[in-house]
Amino acid sequence: MTSADPASSPSATPLIHPFVALMKRYAIDYTNAHDQSIYPELFVDDYTVNIGGVALVRDESYGPAVRWLYDRAPGLGLLVHELVLNGDRLCMRFSEHASMPLPGGGRALSCWRGIGMYAWNGERLVSNWVEQDFLSRRRQLETGEPDALEPPHLDPWVTTVPVPPDAAAEATARAAVTDDRLHEATAAHIDDRVGDAGPLVVEPDDVTINDSFSAGRRVAVHATVRGSYRGGVLGVADQAIGRKASLQVVALVDVDADGSLREVRAVTDREGVRAQLRAAD
Repeated sequence: MTSADPASSPSATPLIHPFVALMKRYAIDYTNAHDQSIYPELFVDDYTVNIGGVALVRDESYGPAVRWLYDRAPGLGLLVHELVLNGDRLCMRFSEHASMPLPGGGRALSCWRGIGMYAWNGERLVSNWVEQDFLSRRRQLETGEPDALEPPHLDPWVTTVPVPPDAAAEATARAAVTDDRLHEATAAHIDDRVGDAGPLVVEPDDVTINDSFSAGRRVAVHATVRGSYRGGVLGVADQAIGRKASLQVVALVDVDADGSLREVRAVTDREGVRAQLRAAD
């Protein structure tokens, strides 16, 4: 074998981590191509998507929900902003964007943020704890004014490498969610409140951490927050302030070496809170 042999050159070394390669197929060949026929290649049979407090199983409920969305938004696309990987777990921060139908006819543009926390078995995806900012999408469709789409990550596939977990950073991030301190980060971006986020719309009485993992000092956390509604949700009257509600939260937290929160990117299910409180009227 000579040095000119392609198999001996640096370019022959796989550049993309296998988990990232799987997510590349997930984003491009499935989501953006709207090709649900490759589910068996991407997902185990009982792949479960946990979103908005509901568990959707691959063929029973997840697939039909995605088909409904594709039918309503045939141009829907997914844009990757960031991947965080520790080898066993991966977090994807993304946006989806689409022209969506309006109740009275016509269509309107919108884009909305999401964060997903994926687990795999070394070959296929097993589960995902994810939230998307559907209330922001509702606002854009009602006003006819779409938000600006955040720029994409430049080649997230080759540039994402696994970083070992950091237990101390993970404990700090979990505590920040439990204590409702995400907005205290030096840079806090929660839902469509970019850079000037306040406390969660539900004041916590009880918090359940559903999932968490770290890649170095970057931590992904998903939690259910139960407590009293603080206000600020589109379409919910002020009379609902103080009523009990539950809020799903997913956050990507950067923890400094001194334990302070440097940056937080979080998405919460305010749309779910809206549904709970309006149903109680």
